[in-house]
Amino acid sequence: MTTSTTMSATPGILDDPLLNRGVAFTREEREALGLTGRLPSAVLSLEQQGRRAYEQLQRQPTDLAKNIYLEELHDRNEVLYYKVLGDHLTELLPIAYDPVVGEAIERYSREYRRARGIFLSIDAPDDIEKAFATLKLGPGDVDLIVCSDAEEILGIGDWGVGGIEIAVGKLEVYTAAAGIDPRRVIPVSLDVGTNNERLLNDPMYLGNRHARVRGAAYDAFIQRYLQTASSMFPAALLHFEDFGANNARRILLTYKDKYRIFNDDMQGTGVIVMAGLLSALKVTGIRWHDQRVVIFGGGTAGIGIADQIRAQMIRDGADDRQATRNIWVVDLPGLLTDDMSEGVLDYQRPYLRPAAETANWEKSAVEIDPAAAVRWPQMAALQAARAESGIIGLQTVVEKVKPTILIGTSTAHGTFTREVVEAMSAAVERPVIFPISNPTEKIEAFPADVITWSKGKALVSTGLPWDPFDYGGVSYYFGQANNALVYPGLGLGVIVSGASKVTDGMLRAAAEAVAGQVDVSQPGASLLPLVENLRASSATTAVAVVKAAAADGVATKKPADPVQAVQEAMWQPVYPNGAT
Repeated sequence: MTTSTTMSATPGILDDPLLNRGVAFTREEREALGLTGRLPSAVLSLEQQGRRAYEQLQRQPTDLAKNIYLEELHDRNEVLYYKVLGDHLTELLPIAYDPVVGEAIERYSREYRRARGIFLSIDAPDDIEKAFATLKLGPGDVDLIVCSDAEEILGIGDWGVGGIEIAVGKLEVYTAAAGIDPRRVIPVSLDVGTNNERLLNDPMYLGNRHARVRGAAYDAFIQRYLQTASSMFPAALLHFEDFGANNARRILLTYKDKYRIFNDDMQGTGVIVMAGLLSALKVTGIRWHDQRVVIFGGGTAGIGIADQIRAQMIRDGADDRQATRNIWVVDLPGLLTDDMSEGVLDYQRPYLRPAAETANWEKSAVEIDPAAAVRWPQMAALQAARAESGIIGLQTVVEKVKPTILIGTSTAHGTFTREVVEAMSAAVERPVIFPISNPTEKIEAFPADVITWSKGKALVSTGLPWDPFDYGGVSYYFGQANNALVYPGLGLGVIVSGASKVTDGMLRAAAEAVAGQVDVSQPGASLLPLVENLRASSATTAVAVVKAAAADGVATKKPADPVQAVQEAMWQPVYPNGAT
């Protein structure tokens, strides 16, 4: 009887990443758990395990190999994984998540080793509740669920079921950056098919082998997911990630007042850009309602940013019409104008410029990108329709508008040319230029080039990490407009406050909290906090969100000391005391 119990206990605890400690199990614990003889004799501390794991990681030959190593470590020993990630967060965040996760997603079906998360198929909507039930988690056991249908992954497009890696990676950042308890989260793949021909013709592809389902069936599937997830886990924040532009916006607007929902591509990107702009405007001294803003890339992120800028202009005294008229959106068909009303996306319509206003503006030839027709068919079709007459391109818009702010969310590498930067710099004393597309091959301009072309005048943030750049005797630091500076703290604040929904006031509080963590008084100063201070930064943001939730009347928990409540809520990567 004793032998049987011992044998059954051994594989369970060594194979469970939430319980396994490897050679950190003490001799007494090994005896109690039936692990006698199953581990080498030495007992190492978590610190020693972390050093060894980091050394093993450093020996991996490529960034993708490092990503795979980290994934395997995560599958072995969750505490050790977060110890290594947390101790080397600045170095490893790009390996564990963006940009290397993009390569891991592309190779997901080929590199598959172990399932992590829940896979929900549009072909079996009745299985949603059954799938969640396999986790054996109760209504109060889940704080956070991240889901993706993977239609618009980072800058690489539609990758079907491989998008589960986005959900997993996002949750890893939540834990590493803000101490969200990894035992209380769920990554979810919403597999609605894929339009990626490479995947559909790959015999190893692990997802649904059919085109993306759209229309009523898709909407019903999303509604069923939201109803089930919120019913089974009523305290969970439902985070949406990397959905296609139309779906992302429609889902958020339809359900944001009914469910505790957050879309990072729209809201998170908008918040981090707003934080950078709040810092930049401390330098320029130009008020919000006097800004002229050009958004290059009118997708989910671009219009999400435009919406938050417009709201900030209105708070600064502009009326809705004036605020909207201070924003110009440029996409594949060039500057979006009201004679395109039959072709543009619904959420772009508020920002259409009067065609009469631009009748005499110079037009340029269209360069057709075949890949765009797959990723953005509606915009690509409109671009093709205007190919003969030409489009009003970014260069012309900058020359005519003389923007104070230029933001790139286009994933079109090199489009912030020297001519664009010089034209903007000639018209504005301190141009604010944010090329935030990623990965590296998608960025609109390298920050060092923007500084050089603007002769040191530009205020720059990017979506990627860059080393400081010396120009004219000044060291320029480029704050990374990385959503990881926002969503972990925002999520923690929602959890601590028990907020019933994510309000605009909570988003604004997050942006102000991030911006408040930098000093822009010195030449070349970063506009955003350093990622290396991410955990402290997330705690500061969380406190601001808790207070905003209470002020907006959506908090169900109101701690007397929000700072202490946030600290107590942050999970730490340490082995618990005791044998289990």
